[in-house]
Amino acid sequence: MTESILLVAGGLVLLAVGGELLVRGAVGMAARLGISPLLAGLTIVGFGTSTPELATSVQAALAGSPGIAIGNVVGSNIANILFILGLSAVILPLSVNPASFARDSIALGGSAALCTAAILYGTMGPLIGVGLIAGLVVYVWWAYKAESAVPCPEGARHEAEAADRPAPPNTGPLVLGGMIVAGLAAAIFGASWLVEGAVVLASAAGVSESVIGLTVVAVGTSLPELIACIVAVLRKHKDVALGNIVGSNIYNILGILGLTAVIQPIEAPAEIAAFDIWVMLGVTALLIVQLRSGWKLSRIEGAVLVALYAAYTAFLALR
Repeated sequence: MTESILLVAGGLVLLAVGGELLVRGAVGMAARLGISPLLAGLTIVGFGTSTPELATSVQAALAGSPGIAIGNVVGSNIANILFILGLSAVILPLSVNPASFARDSIALGGSAALCTAAILYGTMGPLIGVGLIAGLVVYVWWAYKAESAVPCPEGARHEAEAADRPAPPNTGPLVLGGMIVAGLAAAIFGASWLVEGAVVLASAAGVSESVIGLTVVAVGTSLPELIACIVAVLRKHKDVALGNIVGSNIYNILGILGLTAVIQPIEAPAEIAAFDIWVMLGVTALLIVQLRSGWKLSRIEGAVLVALYAAYTAFLALR
């Protein structure tokens, strides 16, 4: 039991460090190659902060633990909205640009609906995976074309996301490349430790792998989003905090779940299909309604989200 806890803790630390190294190295390399901050924010930062989820879900799928692989994605999206975004709003009320969120709300709601359909279908194989990845490519292309055409607040937000993760000054390509490689290695080893420890922990605690995936693993792999959102609100970047969560949830489903299904077909656990996927769909719809109602997320609304997450995790503990 102690060994499994240490494996989980060590895995989470490696995932957090690896994800941050990867993003900072990639953003620095993008600047060296002349890639625009807008494109870097849309792709490198968005995908990089989801590296822990990707490494963990792929490792879990290859290890024959679909409850952890799928629970990680579903649980991360629930935690992102209820816990991380709710906590961010408690610290600093968040606002949203109506024009840009009109597009992102479609992508957010659409990806949640696709995830629900895929899980209810049962088996997610390469065909479904390629479909999800294609959806992500369309979203990134749509966002980039819209935001590069004319200056807009959403484009500035993606540039701020890249600026919030600078590489050390005067860092050369060799060091930046080393940061990327080290980040990937840390994420892979961290995911391996996390999955191994989580499987043993679930057995020892007498709960299903799905519950561990939805809670311990999901929250742990969401640490980069938590750090990014806290940094953003402390710097008064309200739109960056909200954009981090919206973008992460879209990437988790279309990119992480899609790539995992392409690499290793996975069978959706019945308990996730019966309850947790509907929680994810419900909280996604709740967020969209909340933001569209007043184009902001107040401290009271943030506190309600955090309370809902506490209630959800308490339910899982008793399930």
